[in-house]
Amino acid sequence: MIYYSRGDEVTRYEKAAKLKDTDFKQIIGVKRKTFDEMVGVLREAYDAKHKRRGRHAKLPIEDQLFLSLKYWRQYVTQKELAYEFDVGEATAHAVIVWVEDTLVKSGKFSLPGKKALVEDAEIEIVLVDVVESPVERPKKTTKMVFWKKEAAHHQNAIDCQPKNQRNYLHGSR
Repeated sequence: MIYYSRGDEVTRYEKAAKLKDTDFKQIIGVKRKTFDEMVGVLREAYDAKHKRRGRHAKLPIEDQLFLSLKYWRQYVTQKELAYEFDVGEATAHAVIVWVEDTLVKSGKFSLPGKKALVEDAEIEIVLVDVVESPVERPKKTTKMVFWKKEAAHHQNAIDCQPKNQRNYLHGSR
């Protein structure tokens, strides 16, 4: 469902703001406090970027953050996000890149380094081995390809013949 800020309809942010804290974290992917801090950082960067002039974004800052969090958390395609947020695919990509770069540059939202993970006894390390495997398909041999071309050619020759003419290939009518 798409929510616009026009008329009586509710925006995505207004709808998410009504959620309980636990539901907000579960659906959006970050705590409400973290989300608000991220919006603050993005708003400062956006205001600095558009201080003098420039075209303003179609999506509000909150929706840009929702779009990026959904991409990172659910890993949907940018085409799906573009459709859902009613923007172009290139815009969805630009929003994700801008939000990521801005949040990383702020330094407030970085993950702990390897040393911090090793030193902290409370953090549990989970390793997941993910390996891409090629799709298994039958090999196309030259004999099979030639046979298919020959069969297609023969079928086309039969289809092109009028029904009342004699078939000289098979000697029948």
